[in-house]
Amino acid sequence: MSVHDSERVPRVVAAAEELPGGRPKSMWRLGLEAFLENRLAVAGLVILVAALLFCFLGPLIYRTNQINTDLAAVNLSPGTPGHPLGTDQAGYDQLGRLMAGGQVSLTIGFAAAAISTVIGTLWGAVAGFFGGLVDTVMMRVVDALLAIPALFLLLVLVTIVKPSMGMMIFVFGLTAWLITSRLVRGESLSLRVREYVQAVRVMGGTSWRAVLRHIMPNVAGTVIVNATFQVADAILVVAYLGFLGLGISPPATDWGGMLNNGVNFIYTNDWWLIYPPGLAIIFVVVAVNFIGDGVRDAVEVRLRRR
Repeated sequence: MSVHDSERVPRVVAAAEELPGGRPKSMWRLGLEAFLENRLAVAGLVILVAALLFCFLGPLIYRTNQINTDLAAVNLSPGTPGHPLGTDQAGYDQLGRLMAGGQVSLTIGFAAAAISTVIGTLWGAVAGFFGGLVDTVMMRVVDALLAIPALFLLLVLVTIVKPSMGMMIFVFGLTAWLITSRLVRGESLSLRVREYVQAVRVMGGTSWRAVLRHIMPNVAGTVIVNATFQVADAILVVAYLGFLGLGISPPATDWGGMLNNGVNFIYTNDWWLIYPPGLAIIFVVVAVNFIGDGVRDAVEVRLRRR
């Protein structure tokens, strides 16, 4: 590459970040373009939206009885009139069951990720901003809780109290925030020495104002990326418990519980009891991870521009 070519490269990159009129693109637009360039992320977003529409709007169109059993329609094969995906061992319509199970799995996944993200972000931002003794004490609490596996805690709790969707959201939300707090704490340690954060103190602003208005918004990219992976983790944990028979109590169900029931008929060739919930778990979890990768690319572009 010649000297003139090397001088031309920065100009080409800069031109790519400008609109046709010469105006620079906003960070949000650069991030969106970076996300859309990741085809797997776009495919993951399409799959996730389709899953949400299927689970939450599907029951409004395809109405089934998921409360009362129908022993006269047990293990009907797909294509049976009135049951396009067949029925299970209790006579529940399998397609409607898939929608109901998806509602539980997705609700727990998103709700638990939201709770853990809020708690972890606030905890890590406070620890990183104040530092010193406050940081030491708060991080030792995090280290102590990380020594207790979340899945083990859930297994203990479901043997003590009746499993419910609210209980799973509460427990997973209060255990999954630990990793988020460590990530945010690391970001806060570098942000607290920035000029705009120091200016808040000079102008008489409180420490909490600096945390809430300057630290937390600037770690949003890291938090959002981590939140997408927490959604996938929560869905998998629900599937673990359901597959072990420790999930939501009947007649409610989740995809893991459906998979557990289907395994009992693996030797009778009742494939419709196994593959649909199993594939639903795989597709949604992989889609959420793809979205997380795309969001990470978008955040990296915004950080480079900033």
